[in-house]
Amino acid sequence: MATLESIELATLDSIEEKEELATLTSSLHQSNMAEYDLTSKLGPFLDRHLVFPLMEFLSVKGIYDEADLQRAKLELLSTTNMVDFASDIHGTLYPDQPVPAELPERRSRVVSELKRLQAETEPIFKIFSDSDVQKQLQTSRDHRTLMQYLVDNHDFSPDMLDTLYSFAKFQYECGNYTGASDYLYLHRGLVPVSDKNFLNGLWGKLASEILTQNWEHALEDLNRLKEFIESNLTTSPLQALQQRTWLIHWSLFVFFNHGKGRELIIEMFLYQQPYLNAIQTMCPHVLRYLATAVVINKNSRRAAMKDLVRVIQQESYTYKDPITEFLAHLYVDFDFDAAQEKLQQCATVLENDFFLVACQNDFIENARLMIFELFCRIHQCISINMLAEKLNMSPKEAERWIVNLIRQAKLDAKIDSQQGHVVMGTQAVSPYQQLIEKTKTLSFRTQMLSINVEKKASARYGEGPSWAVSS
Repeated sequence: MATLESIELATLDSIEEKEELATLTSSLHQSNMAEYDLTSKLGPFLDRHLVFPLMEFLSVKGIYDEADLQRAKLELLSTTNMVDFASDIHGTLYPDQPVPAELPERRSRVVSELKRLQAETEPIFKIFSDSDVQKQLQTSRDHRTLMQYLVDNHDFSPDMLDTLYSFAKFQYECGNYTGASDYLYLHRGLVPVSDKNFLNGLWGKLASEILTQNWEHALEDLNRLKEFIESNLTTSPLQALQQRTWLIHWSLFVFFNHGKGRELIIEMFLYQQPYLNAIQTMCPHVLRYLATAVVINKNSRRAAMKDLVRVIQQESYTYKDPITEFLAHLYVDFDFDAAQEKLQQCATVLENDFFLVACQNDFIENARLMIFELFCRIHQCISINMLAEKLNMSPKEAERWIVNLIRQAKLDAKIDSQQGHVVMGTQAVSPYQQLIEKTKTLSFRTQMLSINVEKKASARYGEGPSWAVSS
């Protein structure tokens, strides 16, 4: 697998380690992996610290052999500084065996290194604790001005920045993600974009915010990293493709936890061509998450569905699962029986997916609504019993569901309880309504473009602080 050697902090540090992670997740898949689980596909594009939440989720679900999962966690910890965690897992796996001698030795080295870095960074934090420096940090709009102020007034030296970065990286590897985020925040405000660790720091800051579940700051860091990737003219097309692929996978944590994520993922994955190209080229399995977002997002579903189905058709030879197949059966084949069968499988997929488990109820409800709406477009008189079967509901549940839907959506339909039918009225769509539907997403996309232009203009002309975002 191609790797991003420039990302040292928040990704693996070498090609060998990246391949090791890919092998680890693949071996887990080959042993006890559930049929539709994507851990083996997602893992190689994630930092090993970001894989831990997925492992914990799989352990809770109980669909894997627990011993295999514990061994996988132990392997993930092998190159981190979380030695105590590794010792606990080893004790759980092998209760009758003593802890390997290498673990206490590693712990001693970690403690020694921590003391050294704390001593080296103590003068740095003493400078930043000064009240005058705090004011300057809040008011400075340019890293050069701030750096010059620190050098002239507080004996700050440029090599302290590398020390600060090293300490942040060390804290991250120890599992102190809050501390790592704070130190990287300071580092980012003091170094130019040309600094050797600037990109590393952006990745590390994003990972730290994800792992502390600070979704507002994580979204800010995601957009900042995305802007850097797209504006960096020194990277080759292959490197840019690799970076976008990593960003796509990391963004799943943000999009499925942030309040606006279900809209933002559609805009980024479906309507920003470089990222859609990356999905189609490197990771078509991400279509599961894009498809789920489109289904559960009522505001943009109708406008985005046509584009999504076209992409699903194009990539069906490389990737398919019950969620993508459900949409293909419904909107390409108009096969309601096959769609209903896939919908039942979708529930299992959603329940056992780390990112989608919270979307299960919304997905099923909206999927049933999609079946009903499409069925109503084709038929004028519908049997409630037949519709209940296609929606995987009892006739009474289906009738109540249809009544509530008619009331809420103000559909032109009537229930004939004696005959057990739903009678649809004529629903001709006016040209004006057709125009509104086709242009519904333009406002959102224009707003996003405007925001991006303003950000770039602010960065170019120094209208805003280069790092003064609360963290």
